[in-house]
Amino acid sequence: MKKGILALCCLGFAFTSCKNDEKKEQKMENEIEVTSSSDQEVSAIEIEPISHATAVITWEDAVIYTDPVGGAGVFEGKEAPSFVLITDIHGDHMDAKTLEALKLGDTNIIVPQAVKDQLPKEMAANLVVMNNGDSQDFMGFTIKAIPMYNLPEAQDAMHTKGRGNGYVLEKNGQRLYISGDTEDITEMRALENIDVALVCMNLPYTMTVEDAANAVIEFAPKKVYPYHYRGQDGLADVSKFKELVNNGNKDVEVVQLNWYPEIKK
Repeated sequence: MKKGILALCCLGFAFTSCKNDEKKEQKMENEIEVTSSSDQEVSAIEIEPISHATAVITWEDAVIYTDPVGGAGVFEGKEAPSFVLITDIHGDHMDAKTLEALKLGDTNIIVPQAVKDQLPKEMAANLVVMNNGDSQDFMGFTIKAIPMYNLPEAQDAMHTKGRGNGYVLEKNGQRLYISGDTEDITEMRALENIDVALVCMNLPYTMTVEDAANAVIEFAPKKVYPYHYRGQDGLADVSKFKELVNNGNKDVEVVQLNWYPEIKK
């Protein structure tokens, strides 16, 4: 009798154990599916560096050029843009000759008012003006223009508040932040739910590697790409940036790309 009871107990335990294993396996499968889905969503935003502040961004079926400079030749072989973003009036962000050489046709170029004021009048039909705080739906994206400026704020700063734009783009629940030329400002620290961020760091024009890292730790994007990191004394130490970010928040993935292909290593 005792053997029979023992056998039944063992059978019951084995059955319960099997059910628990099945539940664990199902939970693991679900977790893997969620992780894979999240990874796929973030990887749907592809960043291809051209140079310094210039990039080609592919997002599902859209192609976005940000701050295109350097002539049409640097975009040879790239898909034509669905639209263009320009952040500021300086020559490393706005170049009328490059825009003209790209033969954009009726492609829209999103710009702050200060950029429109400096581009040729012949381009006016292409320009969509957005200033700090503006938000609009555009070609399947929600685009918001946010401030970018130097600290401390001053009228003679290289980047005054309100002149240029950073941008936050959102589509299908995913959010991309392009910093433009900024320092470690309150508006950047207040960003939420950013999947991919392009963050500048170069002295004396924007901010230090340390300030950039502190800001990134604060708003915690899933991925951050250091860009726009050439200053008066050469290239900023993006490896140090990665180390500082990951010491402060190991969940932020720092992606280092070659934004200066003309510099031989």
